[in-house]
Amino acid sequence: MLAAYPRVVHLSRDPSNVTYVLAAAFPSRLAGDVRSVLAVMPDAKHAPMEPFEVEVEGETLAIPSRIYNEEPGADLERPLTGTQQVILHCLYSRHGDGRVRQRHLEQIVASREPWVAPFVVQLTGEYVLEILDVIAQGLAGLAVPGSAQRRLYGEFIARNPAFFARTERRVVSYWSCYYRWKYAVFGTYPGCALMEAFRAAASEHVGARWPRHTPPSLTGVAGELA
Repeated sequence: MLAAYPRVVHLSRDPSNVTYVLAAAFPSRLAGDVRSVLAVMPDAKHAPMEPFEVEVEGETLAIPSRIYNEEPGADLERPLTGTQQVILHCLYSRHGDGRVRQRHLEQIVASREPWVAPFVVQLTGEYVLEILDVIAQGLAGLAVPGSAQRRLYGEFIARNPAFFARTERRVVSYWSCYYRWKYAVFGTYPGCALMEAFRAAASEHVGARWPRHTPPSLTGVAGELA
């Protein structure tokens, strides 16, 4: 069964309230940069959807499940600093339109900023197959022992075991619901390979085998769950 879809957070029309909600998705030291980004984002017709919480470098971040702001024009985005552009791409990777999510993910997937990691990992637990391909290509370093990407994602997963376990289960759910006709065995599904790579990163970080939260039978022969 698929996880329940996040509910809408009912916000007041006070712009400072929206600012607070979206700023909570990033480390507090970036509050000024977030305000600069929000200043160029068009107002949304709908409030952000309920956030999910993760820990990044000892700080709890609350990232919206979805936002609904239209994308700013290139003329508005251009003056942003490099960090501010990464913040903008992170926010739009949570957009309600999958094509918008993919477009902005492509700009951040290879980032080495620890606060980008939860935006990327969350997308592995969603249903757009093309997004999984973007992540696999952008995180090729996960396959390399001792690489910067392995260290970054290994530490993030070790800090957020419950979040990652939930992501694993969502990957299995979306495979079973939408893609089992194409990938009869879970082990051939792109999301499975990403979960294996993330677990390898976490195992390397903690120096022990990281627990699996996908049913072992899914890696066996086709038809085991039929």
